[in-house]
Amino acid sequence: GDVFGNGMLQSSHIRLVAAFNHMHIFLDPNPDAASTYKERQRLFNLPRSTWEDYSRKLISKGGGVFSRTAKSIPLSPQVQALLAMKASSATPLEVIRAILKAPVDLLWNGGIGTYVKSSRESHADVGDRTNDGVRVNGNELRAKVVGEGGNLGFSQRGRIEYALNGGRLNTDFIDNSGGVNCSDLEVNIKILLNPMMQADKLKRGDRDRLLASMTDEVAHLVLRNNYLQSQAISTLETHAAERFSEHIHVVKVLQQSGELDPALEYLPDDEEVQDRRKRARGLTRPELAIVLAYSKIWLNTKLLQSDVPEDPYLSKELERYFPSAIRKRYARVLGRHRLRREIIATATTNSMVNRMGPVFALRVQEDTGAETSKIARAYTIAREVFQMRELWRAIESLDNRVAAETQYAMMYQTARQLRHMTYWFLAHHPHMLDIDKSVSRLAPGVAKLAEHLEQVLSGSELNRYRDNVEHLKEDRVPESIAVRIAGLTPMHAALDIVETAQHVGVDVLYAARTYFALGERLNLDWIREQIESLAIDGHWQAVARGTLRDNLYNLQRSLVGKVLARGNSKDPAHAIDGWLNKRQEQLDFIRRTVTDMRTSVAADFPTLSVALQAVRRMAEQ
Repeated sequence: GDVFGNGMLQSSHIRLVAAFNHMHIFLDPNPDAASTYKERQRLFNLPRSTWEDYSRKLISKGGGVFSRTAKSIPLSPQVQALLAMKASSATPLEVIRAILKAPVDLLWNGGIGTYVKSSRESHADVGDRTNDGVRVNGNELRAKVVGEGGNLGFSQRGRIEYALNGGRLNTDFIDNSGGVNCSDLEVNIKILLNPMMQADKLKRGDRDRLLASMTDEVAHLVLRNNYLQSQAISTLETHAAERFSEHIHVVKVLQQSGELDPALEYLPDDEEVQDRRKRARGLTRPELAIVLAYSKIWLNTKLLQSDVPEDPYLSKELERYFPSAIRKRYARVLGRHRLRREIIATATTNSMVNRMGPVFALRVQEDTGAETSKIARAYTIAREVFQMRELWRAIESLDNRVAAETQYAMMYQTARQLRHMTYWFLAHHPHMLDIDKSVSRLAPGVAKLAEHLEQVLSGSELNRYRDNVEHLKEDRVPESIAVRIAGLTPMHAALDIVETAQHVGVDVLYAARTYFALGERLNLDWIREQIESLAIDGHWQAVARGTLRDNLYNLQRSLVGKVLARGNSKDPAHAIDGWLNKRQEQLDFIRRTVTDMRTSVAADFPTLSVALQAVRRMAEQ
C-alpha cells in the first residue's frame, strides 16, 4: 500500500524487503536502510509516484520491481531465501501470498483490501472477492508484529487466530484511531469558533491561521490519547490469562444490557471459553480492544445521563481537551460549547477505562451498588490524593529505558492501588464525594506518609518493601520511582491511617508506626498475605476475597484507633504493649489460630474467615 507515506517514514532504520500494491510487486532481499529510506522519502515528495520511479541502483542483488499483470516473476536465489520459495519463478499471486507469510519483524498494511482471514473462514465469508487469490490465514503469518494503516486488512477472526499463534497486533480501529481523534478535535474547535465568526468577531482568515498554528499541539494531544489507549491494551494483555473470568463476565454483562453482541464481534462462545481456561489463555489483543471499546461506550452513556459533566472539578476536563491557544484566548466561551457535556463525559471515561481497564466501573457498581457518577468521583479523588498522574508520567518516562513488561507491571500496581482506594471512598464516605474538599483534607497526610514510608514500616512489611525496591532497581527502574511503586501495597492503608490520625488528633507518622507495628504483633500482615494469595474461580469468589480483605483493613483500623485513643505515647510499641496487656486472652487466641493455620494446609476462605473472627473479637472488646 502506501509505503511512501507516513507509516514507512517514521523510522530511518526500516529495511523494506518486500511490498505490493494494485500495480506492482517490489522485492529487495538485502536493502541498505539509510539509502532506501531517503529514496522512499524522495518518492513521497514526488507527485503521483509509483514503484516504477524507484531507483533500480538502490535495489539489492536479486531484487526488482515487477508488474502484477505479468504471467510469472523470476525468483532469484536471494528472493527464494527471503520468501521461502523453491521454484525459480512464480505467478504474481503466489509471490504476494509468500510476501504475506514471510518471516519478518513487521507486516504493514497501508492499503485497501482484506488480505488475512481465519482458517475457519471461507473467502466468501470475508466479502472481498478482489483479493481472494492472495488472501492467507492468520495462522500462516510469520511476522512478529502487524501494523494496520488501512481498514479491514484482516478479518477479526483472522486477527484473533494470528494473535493466538503468538502474533502481536491490535485492531484496525485502534491503529487508525489517530485520524478519527484528529477529526474530532478539528470539528470541536470549529464548533467553538463558528458562533464568533457568525457574530463577525472572528474573521475566516484569522480562524484558519489559528487552526494552522495549533497543528503540532493537536498532533501531540492526539498521539497522547492513542498512546494511553495502546498502553491500556498492553497492560491488560499482561494479565489476560489470570483475569480471563473477569473479562468474560464483563462481556456477559454488556451482552445482557444490550450494549454488545459477542457473536457479531467474534468474542469467545461458551465452548471456546472452556477451551481457553484449560489452556490458561486469556483474551487476545484484538479481543481486548473490543471489550475496552464497548466498556467505554457503556460508561460514557452512563456518565452523560448523570451530573458528572456539571461537577466543578471534572468539568476541568473540558479545558484539558483543547490546545493551549484555545484555552488562553477563549476561556470564557469554553463553558458554552455545544458539546461540552459530551467532551467532559468522554474525557472522564477515557481516564477511567484507559487507566483501570474495562472491568473496573462495572465491577465497582456490582459490588457496591454505587451509581457511575459516584464511582467517577471516588476514582478521581483517589487519583488526586495519591498524586497518581505524577507517578504515571514517571513510569512513562522510562519508555525504551526499561523492559516494557516492567512498565506494564508498574502500571498494574497503580491500578490496584486506585481500585482499592475507590472502594474505600465509596464504603467510608459515599455521601461526601466533593473532590476538592476530599483532596484538600487527605492529600497532605498521604503525601507525608509516602515520603516517610520506610521509617514507619516494621517487620515483614518493611522487609517486603525493601525487597521490592531492590528488585525494581535490578530491572533498571530509578530508585525514586522504585520506592513509589514498592510503597503502593503498604499505602493501601494510607487513608485509614490518615483519617484515624485526624480523628484521634495525633501525628500521621505516629499513627502509621502504631498501625504497622500492631499489624506485625497480631500477625495481621500474614493473614493479609494469605487473603491476597487465595485462588479464585469466577466473579463471586473474587468478591468474597475482596470482602475478606476489606474486613481485615477495617478491623486493623478499628484496633489502631483504640490503641491511639489511650493517649499519645512517644513510643508506639509502649502504647501497643499497654493496650494488649489488658487483652491477653484475645491475643493468645489470635496467636494460636494463626499458628494452627501456618502448620496446616494452605489457607482457604473458611479458615481465613475464622482468623478474621478471632481479630474481630479483640476489636469488639
